[in-house]
Amino acid sequence: MITCPKCSKENQDHYKFCLGCGAELPRDAAPKPFASQTPPHGMRAVQQPVPPSVAVPAAVPRPAQAPAPAAYQPVPAAAAYPPSPPASAFPATPPAPPAAPAAAATAACPQCGHPNYPQNKFCAACGYNLHAAAAAPAAPAAAAPAYAAPVAAAAAPSLQVLLTALRADGSEAGTYTLPGATVTVGRDIGGIFAGDSYLSPRHATFSIRSGKLYVKDEASLNGVYVKLQQGTPVALQPADLFRIGQEIIRYEALAPQPASPDGVERLGSPSKGYVGRISLMTGRDTTGNAFPIPEAGIHIGRERGDVLFPEDGYVSGLHCRVTWESGSAWLTDLGSSNGTFLRLEHEREVVSGDVLLMGQQVFRVNF
Repeated sequence: MITCPKCSKENQDHYKFCLGCGAELPRDAAPKPFASQTPPHGMRAVQQPVPPSVAVPAAVPRPAQAPAPAAYQPVPAAAAYPPSPPASAFPATPPAPPAAPAAAATAACPQCGHPNYPQNKFCAACGYNLHAAAAAPAAPAAAAPAYAAPVAAAAAPSLQVLLTALRADGSEAGTYTLPGATVTVGRDIGGIFAGDSYLSPRHATFSIRSGKLYVKDEASLNGVYVKLQQGTPVALQPADLFRIGQEIIRYEALAPQPASPDGVERLGSPSKGYVGRISLMTGRDTTGNAFPIPEAGIHIGRERGDVLFPEDGYVSGLHCRVTWESGSAWLTDLGSSNGTFLRLEHEREVVSGDVLLMGQQVFRVNF
C-alpha cells in the first residue's frame, strides 16, 4: 500500500494518484516482493474417482484354438456391442465458472479509460476528478419523429487537440486531449494539471471554431502566457506583462503630463529621449525596480545587456530586447534557451506547435 502524503489515505501499490484527494503519489517506494502460494514440493495431482455404477469387466481368457465358423453368419447389433451404461453412470457436468462482475461495478475514467470503483473520487491512473464528471448533467436527447431519418450523433470537434506538459529539460511529463469543442482546464481537472498550486481551478478555456483553436484566460490569478517565436518582434501595449526565466516584467508607456487647468506645468524628472519603462512585478499589483527605455531600446539578459538578472539561472546570457519603432514598443526574443512569454489579455488563436505557460507548467499544443 502507498500512503498519500497529502491526505494519509491508503492506496494500492500500482495507483499513480490518490483516490481521496487526487494528489500524485510518491513512486520512490520499492515494490513488494512477489510470494508464490505454491508449496516448494508442488501440488499433488487430483485423482478422479471411478463412478461406482460403471463396472470394469474382467479379462476373459481366449481359448488356444477357436473353431472356425462353418459359414459367415451376421452378428446382431445388440450382441456385437455391449449396452451403453445408463446416464447416471457418467459424472455430472462440471459447474459453470462464476459470472464476471457486472459492468456497473466499475466506471471507466472519461480521460484515460482506467476502470475505477464508484466510491473513488479521483482516477487511480491519471487523477481525473470523477465526481466532477459525474455531476455534470447530461442533456436530454430529443425524440425524433417516426418518419424522420435517424439523427446523427453530436459532431465531434473538427480538431484533435493534444496538450503536452514539458519539463525543464524539454522531456514530456504527460498529455491531455481536449474532449470537446469548448473545454475549460485548470487545477480541478486533475491529471497533468493537479500538482500545480499556481493554477486556478478554472484557468483557461480552449475553443474550436471554424477549424481553428482559440485560448482565453478565465480571469486566472497568474495568467496565460504564450511563447514568442525567436527573432519575431511582437508589439507591446501599455501595462502588458512578459516573463523571462523567473522574472515577470510590466511595460509602461511614458507620456508627458499635461498642465493643470490654471496653466501650471508639473514638476518631474526630465524624460526627454525616453519612451517608456519596464518594471519588475514583485506582487499582484506591486512593482519593484524600474528601468527607462530610451528611443534606441534596451537589451535584457543574465550576462550582457542594459538590464541584467545575474541571479536567475533561467535567463540566458542575452535573452531579449525592447525596441521603439513607428511609435510603438516591440518585444523580441533573441534565441534564449527557455524562451520569452507574453501574457494574454484577450482571446487569441493558437496554432499547432505553440507553447503556453500556465502556472508553473509549460504546455505544447499539437493538432
